[in-house]
Formats: sequence, structure tokens, C-alpha cells
Amino acid sequence: MRVGRIGYINCYPVYGAIDRGVAPLPVPAELVTGTPSELNDLLAAGELDVSVVSAVEYARHARDYILLPDLAISCDGPVRSVALFSRRPVGQLEGRTVLLTASSRTAVGLLELLCADVWGVHPHFAQARAEASDLDALAHLPHEAVLVIGDAALLLAAQGLYPHRYDLGEEWKRWTDLPFVFAMWAARRVADPRAVRAVHQTLLTARDWGLANLDLLAETAATATGVGVADCRRYLAGLDYALSYKHLAGLTDFFRRLAAHGLVPDGSLQFLQVA
Repeated sequence: MRVGRIGYINCYPVYGAIDRGVAPLPVPAELVTGTPSELNDLLAAGELDVSVVSAVEYARHARDYILLPDLAISCDGPVRSVALFSRRPVGQLEGRTVLLTASSRTAVGLLELLCADVWGVHPHFAQARAEASDLDALAHLPHEAVLVIGDAALLLAAQGLYPHRYDLGEEWKRWTDLPFVFAMWAARRVADPRAVRAVHQTLLTARDWGLANLDLLAETAATATGVGVADCRRYLAGLDYALSYKHLAGLTDFFRRLAAHGLVPDGSLQFLQVA
């Protein structure tokens, strides 16, 4: 059983207990760490059995995946780690170059929706060759704005290099008054269901431990990123790791809007049977 995890600090509340041996994965199971896009590709290729997966990638591969209940990475307002940093107001980005990270397809999809349906602009989107975490490399690429996610977005916000910053979680909330789900946990349908249930239960147990120990996780996150402990604590506390009815409402609304633009196929959410 191979289980994927994102290396960003936003996954610490789920994997911190596993790393510390508080909630060990059922044996035999192996953790595989990568960026969101790397894990998306590994899961699609059958190289992972269970993984956190970008919301957009679940929508694109729903026939191959089953969702794990009550587990997601979401926000109900500002997310802080998914933001568009711009040298000019967003309304002035018509035809301007906006760099897109290769690390998060969900963030890219959300930005495309916001530009088309909320801000009414059509920038020139360009794939950044540099990783979103390589802020120095990104700074030297020609652009008017850049989409940055994860730990790098927290660091870039602290540097104050761009006069305009648009938090995509906050913009979605303002637009729809719904939470936004960036990622969920999914298993391949061909995976052993008993093993998947065991991993799912471990992830839930680890999540509950993590949310009860955010102070400890914030200290670890600060050491890993260089972001202050208080900021890491505030960031982790602002995220939601459940997948309730209100989160599902936001998720299905996002999928509906993407499908209307032809960005994902129409489909339904299907969950692992836990009993």
C-alpha cells in the first residue's frame, strides 16, 4: 500500500501524528511525498493506492477513484497559501502575462474562473518553468502577476514585493459564500478496500491528533519554512480538514462552474463505504 502526501505544512495536521509514530500507518504501507501535481500524476498512473489529490484531478479521474469520507483541505474564507501576486490591480491584467504554477491544478482552475467570471479579464496565462517554491527564479521571469501556492506563498506575502495580493480562498468566499475545497483524499477503485479503510481510519485518527496539537505543529512548520511560529499557527488554524455537507456544496459548485467552461467532465462524488 503506497500512500501519497504533500510536503507542504498544510498537511502537517494530517501526517504529523504518523511521522511521530502516534498513529502509525497499517503495515505494510509506505508514504510517498511530492507536490500536488506529482501526487496527482502518480495516483493517475497507479503508482499510489491512496493519496491526497487536487479537487480538479478528482473531477477529471472520478471513474478511477473513490473518495475517503470526512477528510479534505479546505477554507471558508482566506486560505493564505494560495494567492495571486500582482504588480497592478487585477482589473488591469487584460492581455498581461500571468505565471501559473505547475504545482496545483485546482488553484489554476479557480484562478481561471475568477478571471473570466468575476474580474472580467483575460490574461495571457503562461506556465512557469520554475517551481512555485523557487521565488528567486520566478522573480526573474517576465510577468505582471504570478500564482503561488503552499509554503512559498506565505513567504512571498511576508516579503511584500508585490503591491497587490489576491487570496483565492477569500475571493471564492466573496463570490459564492461557500467554503472552497482544494484537495481531498482518494483511493484507486482497484485498491484493496480493507487496506484502504485501514489507511482512512489512520488518517482520521492522525488528523484529530494534529488539530489538538497545532502549537507543536506550528513550531515544526516554522523551522521548516522560516515563517514565524505565530503565523504558522494562525495559518494552520484557518484551514479545515473535514468534508461536511457545506464543504460538499462548495465542491460541487466549483465542479459545476468548471464543467460549464469545459474544464472538467460532469460527474458525481462517490465515497468509500466505511462500514
